[in-house]
Amino acid sequence: MDQKDSIEKLNRKPAKKVNILMVDDHPENLLALEAVLTSPNYNLISAISGKEALKCMLQHEIAVILLDVQMPGLNGFETAQLIKAREKTKNIPIIFITAISQDMEHVHQGYSVGAIDYIFKPFHPETLKKKIEQFVKIHQTHQENIIQTDLGRLLELNEVNKKLDRTTLNLRRTEALSKAISDTITDTIVTYDHYGSILSVNPAIKNMFGYQAEDLLGKHILKLFLNGKDEEISDSTSSFFSTIRQSVGKVIEVVAWRKDRSYFFADLLIASTIIEDEQIFVCTIRDVTERKQIEEVKKQKFNNMEHIVEERTVELIRANEKLHKEIEERKKITDHLFRSQERFRIIFESSPCLMAILSKKDLGFIEVNSSWRKFTGYQCDDLVNQKLNHINFIDEATGTYIDLNKTIRNKKIKYETKNGEVRSGLLSTEMIDIQSEPCTLIVLTDITDRVHLEKEIYRLDRLNLIGEMAAGIAHEIRNPMTTVQGFLQLSRNKIDNLSPEIIDLMLEELHRANSIITEFLNLAKNKISVKKEQSLNSIIEALFPLIQAEALRSNKHLKLELGECPDIFLDEKEIRQLILNIALNGLDAMASSGKLTIKTFMEKQSVVLQIKDEGQGISPEVLSKLGTPFFTTKETGTGLGLAICYSVAKRHDAKIEIATGDDGTTFSIRFHIIPSLVRS
Repeated sequence: MDQKDSIEKLNRKPAKKVNILMVDDHPENLLALEAVLTSPNYNLISAISGKEALKCMLQHEIAVILLDVQMPGLNGFETAQLIKAREKTKNIPIIFITAISQDMEHVHQGYSVGAIDYIFKPFHPETLKKKIEQFVKIHQTHQENIIQTDLGRLLELNEVNKKLDRTTLNLRRTEALSKAISDTITDTIVTYDHYGSILSVNPAIKNMFGYQAEDLLGKHILKLFLNGKDEEISDSTSSFFSTIRQSVGKVIEVVAWRKDRSYFFADLLIASTIIEDEQIFVCTIRDVTERKQIEEVKKQKFNNMEHIVEERTVELIRANEKLHKEIEERKKITDHLFRSQERFRIIFESSPCLMAILSKKDLGFIEVNSSWRKFTGYQCDDLVNQKLNHINFIDEATGTYIDLNKTIRNKKIKYETKNGEVRSGLLSTEMIDIQSEPCTLIVLTDITDRVHLEKEIYRLDRLNLIGEMAAGIAHEIRNPMTTVQGFLQLSRNKIDNLSPEIIDLMLEELHRANSIITEFLNLAKNKISVKKEQSLNSIIEALFPLIQAEALRSNKHLKLELGECPDIFLDEKEIRQLILNIALNGLDAMASSGKLTIKTFMEKQSVVLQIKDEGQGISPEVLSKLGTPFFTTKETGTGLGLAICYSVAKRHDAKIEIATGDDGTTFSIRFHIIPSLVRS
């Protein structure tokens, strides 16, 4: 395609729709914007997150961006910063639209990250539409300017091509003249690259050296100046090659060797040029044998000195190159260290965690960040030449002081501030070296507010549980008490003694009320557990006949799969009750011929007790209420069995996990192993 066709194509380029990007994490807001901005001239592109908006920026050429401020993940401000950081998209106008962030602080922040407007919801549709029209006009004007610029460049390129054609013609003429001169001149002209490989020679080479042109093409330039039949490049000849390369623009005197191994004296004039980024040397060789014979005696006196100077020059060049490389490497290392220190300083100072660097030798403060100063109340001046008092850091679990010369990972501690306030935190330490000095890096995450919130939530949950349990107790105990009361009132009006049947019924109801109270007491948080180191498998084997008998009564089966497990600290009575409650529930959940499996095994740092039935599974509604006191799906159940199991598990620092489905339910009780309390 010629230049004229290209210009006509640019002028005929049809107008295309303008892309407008709308970013909001609420689809209904996107629909509202689309309803306002729908136009045959616009191509509306929607994105529901900052990340998706950035992908759209890579795929489309955007004229205007309507950007929500409050979004999950990348918010509007962060998305705008990334857009402005990219060279191709930094000039795209951004309009923030928000219904929440209406404070002037947010408005200023919006303008600081590159916004050109900040609109609050609800907005006026016509106002927004007019603003968009103006920005679209600006975009279209910019595109037209680009087209005009391209048109101008095409015209300039056309002029350059014309000049290039004229230059090419001149070069061809010059090349023809150069060839004519080369063919007629008596001096030998040799061209070679920076490796010394011969590229071309003129016809004078035959008369002066006895070589045909094809004999030398691709050979090293030193072939014309090597002594004898040894054509390999030695150290001395390499030095000579370096010398002639450094003699560009000068006339040097050399000894040249003909094909028949005779030699003659010659002057070399070397010129250098760059052709297609490659350095090319042109060497003119003139036979000066007669003149050299006259000067030979004088020349001989200086040969030895010249040779020494040449060798020393090469050595100095190599030494200089080596020194230059060392300086560059040192500079790179220095720059890298400076950048690393600056990055660390920014991270250290900006971290929300309390961070301090101490000398490991005496725990003296070296540096603290702003979070440390904010939470502890100590300023930098307070800590100069001061040592960290380790008694201010107490292990919350043991109540002992923390040894800060050991590596610690997320240990829950109490620490004291300057004004005497005791706060909670997660402590981590790391041993590091700073300029060969052993140091301790302390990272402390303050969790005081979280601990207070957890305590408040626990208190409210406990009050709620007490209310539910009180209602359950009242209902469950009132029933047997009502029965006993009724029979006692009936007996007051009768002279005869109560019949044995009535007395038995009264005793049965009183026994039921007593059992409910007993089970309820087993839920007590402060109930004392008598734990001793013993085998979980032994407890299961002792219960096996009892559970087996209950299974046989209903034509069901029991299977034990007891793996090798270490002894752990258990309250045998409570663990027996836990196993019986879950096992009997499993038997009740199965139809005839069902199989109940009790299994133990080791998994990571836990001893696992697993009880699996082949029932119909537990519905999600029931599963969410399991363990709630007095909740039961049985007609005669008290609803305290699983609640007691959860209470027992908590007193043993164990965790109950439930997996249920159409093929049955599996209860897994994980007893965490404390290595110092387990006998190998």
